[in-house]
Amino acid sequence: MAKVSPLMILPPVIFAAFGLVAYMGLGREGANDLESMFEGKPAPSMTDVPLEGYPAITPELLASGEVTLVNFWASWCPPCRAEHPRLLEMAEDGIPILGVNLKDQTGNATSYLAKDGNPFQAVAFDPAGRTAIEWGVTGPPETFILDGEGMVLFKFVGPLVGSDYEQRFLPELQKALAGE
Repeated sequence: MAKVSPLMILPPVIFAAFGLVAYMGLGREGANDLESMFEGKPAPSMTDVPLEGYPAITPELLASGEVTLVNFWASWCPPCRAEHPRLLEMAEDGIPILGVNLKDQTGNATSYLAKDGNPFQAVAFDPAGRTAIEWGVTGPPETFILDGEGMVLFKFVGPLVGSDYEQRFLPELQKALAGE
């Protein structure tokens, strides 16, 4: 009878332990949530460079006295295009929205807004993504809800469409608008 070396058993045991830890981590509550470091804090700094032909985002717009959305978007971003009709609806309903055009080219961004409509009160231009880094944006689209004093209330990662929008973003927006 051949002896089995303990070193032969060790790799499968380590692999099984790693698999168990990974499985338990994926199953924990909130595993898919990306927490924002800025919730409950003043909005980070914003570039003062506007998208050509549009007003710049000023500190006064970030702390306008009413609930405001800050939306990071790009013309090359398919999820941004998917959420665009929702942004137009919200703007039509009187919700102030500030846009930050991220890692885009001026001509593409201005053409997109001219063709598909502009939901933004002002549009910052962030071609290098520096403002996005300041805000902790991982990629477009991302939308922040600010209170009237410019405090970040909520960060939503992804397009404002579907059940995720209805179940996570909309309740937070309604809560902010109600002043809770």
